[in-house]
Amino acid sequence: MKRASGVLLPVASLPSKYGIGCFSREAYEWIDYLKGAGQSYWQILPLAPTSYGDSPYQSFSSFAGNPYFIDLEALIEDGLLTREECDEADFGEDEFSVDYGKIYENRIPLLHLAYERSEAWKNPDFTEFVQENAYWLEDYALFMAVKERFNGAPWSEWAEDIRKRWGYSLDYYRRECYYDIEFYKYLQYLFHKQWMKLKTYANRNGIEIIGDIPIYVAFDSADAWASPELFQFDEDFQPVAVAGCPPDAFSADGQLWGNPLYRWDYHRQTGYEWWCRRLDHCFRLYDVVRIDHFRGFDEYYSIPFGAKTAKKGRWEKGPGIELFHTLNRRLGEKQIIAEDLGFLTPTVAKLLKDSGYPGMKVLEFAFDPREETNYLPHSYDRNCVVYTGTHDNETLVQWYAGLDDDSRAFAEEYMDNADTPEELKYWDFVRMAMMSCANTCVIPIQDYMGLDKTARINHPSTLGCNWKWRLDPELLTEELSRKIYALTKISARLSDLMKRRERESQEKAKQKEPEREEQKEETKNL
Repeated sequence: MKRASGVLLPVASLPSKYGIGCFSREAYEWIDYLKGAGQSYWQILPLAPTSYGDSPYQSFSSFAGNPYFIDLEALIEDGLLTREECDEADFGEDEFSVDYGKIYENRIPLLHLAYERSEAWKNPDFTEFVQENAYWLEDYALFMAVKERFNGAPWSEWAEDIRKRWGYSLDYYRRECYYDIEFYKYLQYLFHKQWMKLKTYANRNGIEIIGDIPIYVAFDSADAWASPELFQFDEDFQPVAVAGCPPDAFSADGQLWGNPLYRWDYHRQTGYEWWCRRLDHCFRLYDVVRIDHFRGFDEYYSIPFGAKTAKKGRWEKGPGIELFHTLNRRLGEKQIIAEDLGFLTPTVAKLLKDSGYPGMKVLEFAFDPREETNYLPHSYDRNCVVYTGTHDNETLVQWYAGLDDDSRAFAEEYMDNADTPEELKYWDFVRMAMMSCANTCVIPIQDYMGLDKTARINHPSTLGCNWKWRLDPELLTEELSRKIYALTKISARLSDLMKRRERESQEKAKQKEPEREEQKEETKNL
């Protein structure tokens, strides 16, 4: 990746009128803001539909888009909804926090109303979209429609005939749920149409999209239900083992994620067909893809299904570099960021090196004087992406306030910023990340703004308080934009578009120089 910088802001966190960030006018204004601040990237979280816990990393599909992001204003303009209908819906009282319960209760009925008025079956663009995406869309739409028939129950609790996808049962539900199936296809059509329009606008304005995909899929997903052969399931389609992380200093019991594990031997036999389709789909949506939990491709932690904790798991071999060689042959060279945070074994480090992908560095992991670390900027090589923090971390302000005395003293000595006022310390960390030799630097918008713990996106291993934060648009000031631009310029990270504008401005200034000299001479003569 080139020497450049970007900003991390989830789509859901954008300001907008109807309860959650979406592909609305405010998203276009955000792209304008990034452009004006000299940025090259907008990094987002997965665009997939959210399920239990509202996490974009636990989705009903690894291919589908989140219908919450469909812009209702566009549907009003198209005559599919009225402004009164949208204004009367209750999306929550706090405009700076997402109320997912109310979004589900009120946004989906509005989208259904738009579908009923759309006469989608007459739209050739809709028909073309359905045909082009049939390889995942048919199963996803059927999955969601049948899920409704079983009152939202996970597919493992459905009747055996449809749970195991017996032929006559699939035919029955396709007939019985025809309009529900078409509704879910229509939502994906709207999502794709609006997102590609927004992405095109971003690209034309010099902004590339960094997308984010989890390595695993959710058990309660169309992927697991439609293609059980891809996963470590028994004959009754129950997981044999599930994903997680072993116990460490932060968690005595480890982390029990519960995602089904892949049958890598089967994937190898198919030439990694599913992975090729998945990544090909991702690169239609994004310009750069960050793959979460990259170390799982080298070795993955396998926990017996039914275990209460992750203590009894064991490490198993993943596909290794063979998968990425296959992807390169099938898709060509693509821009991928490997999430390689945490403890890395020599074999993981070798996989990262062999892949050629940039890994990640996080400043919030760097300032513990009691242990060696490769997160301090002096240890970086160029082929990496530096962050002050990620969506899983505290904001810089929150993190710095919670540092112990030794860590704080170490940070001040390392940066030589003991004289910086406490309320401005966060900016020194932002500046250090931007001035590092890492080719790419991505800063969460909260850290540019110096926001506290109320702006945290996610606290891992907790439920009920995550993925809710939304940006106050009044904080996107011209002063902050100029400040970000100045730092971006001095750290040699200006976007190509802004570099051209700077050169054009300099050329114009040079052209005017003789004219100014003539004016000076005329003034002297007078």
